[in-house]
This record gives sequence, C-alpha cells and structure tokens, in this order.
Amino acid sequence: MADTARRVAAVADDRAQSEAEQYRHGEDRPLEGYVVVMAIFGAVVSAVAGITAATRRTVPTLSVKDLVLLTVATHKLSRTITKDAVTSPLRAPFAQYADTAGPAEVMEEPRTESSLRHGVGELLTCPFCLDLWIATGFAIGLVFAPRPTRLVLGTFTALAGADFLQLAYSAAQQAQE
Repeated sequence: MADTARRVAAVADDRAQSEAEQYRHGEDRPLEGYVVVMAIFGAVVSAVAGITAATRRTVPTLSVKDLVLLTVATHKLSRTITKDAVTSPLRAPFAQYADTAGPAEVMEEPRTESSLRHGVGELLTCPFCLDLWIATGFAIGLVFAPRPTRLVLGTFTALAGADFLQLAYSAAQQAQE
C-alpha cells in the first residue's frame, strides 16, 4: 500500500513538473512559491473563519462608509508596504532595488534565488498583489476588533488624502512657475 502511494505521488509530481514547465515557456515563474503563498493565505483565512464560527462572532455588514475607508486604507497601506523607500528594509530579503519611482517611492525586482523568495518578492513589490492580503487583514480586524480597526482605516485614509493634497499642491506650484 505504501509503495502504491509513493508511485502515485511520483506520477503526480512528474505531471505537476511537466505542467509547470509547459506553463513557464522558459520564463522564470515561481509557481512553487506561489503555491506556498496561496496555501498560507488559505490557511489563515480558514483558521480565522473557524475561530469566527467557534466563538460565534457576528460578521459585520459593511456600510458604504466602511467600504470607502477599507478601499482607500487598503490602497494606501499596500503602496506604503510595496513602494515606500522607508519600508524597503521589510522587502530587502525578498527584493532588490532597481530604480526610483514616484515621490518617495522605489522600484524593486523580486529576488530569484528560490521559488519561495521570488513569490514573496513579487507579493511585496506589487501593490495590486498585496491588496488582497491587506483588505483581508482589515476585514478580519473588523470582525475581531472593529473600533481599533476603524481607527487604523481612518488613519490610512487620511494619509492617502494628504498624499493627494501634497501632489495637488506640488502641481499647483509647478503650474505657477
């Protein structure tokens, strides 16, 4: 029985490797790293769902105000983590500096020493990719600690608004010159 299980696992592994190679077309795509990242995300969400059910927590209905705060705060925190020069030490183990970008932002490329490092590097350098993780974290916060989470949402929303005002102010100054 154990021998059969090993053979089935070997065939499945060979098939997965073959499919991955066909998908990649010779490009460096860290599919194994993506699987690990997705598994972690799924495990966290499943654990939180289980805890929510076990503790009989009420899942809140999002008001329009909550949704706006969640959207803007997710955008701002995602950009802060993935693009700010100041947060580059958080990304350094998984990414390397490539160039400067917009105001106080940098462009980085994922490290490719391993599939996992590459996959996490792509997550930490892509604000679109990180949005799901941030929004999910905020949603979990709204279930377990709604008042502090709304404070954080409001803070990051205010920061995003301040950024847009800074950019508008700078554009107005340049227009006068």
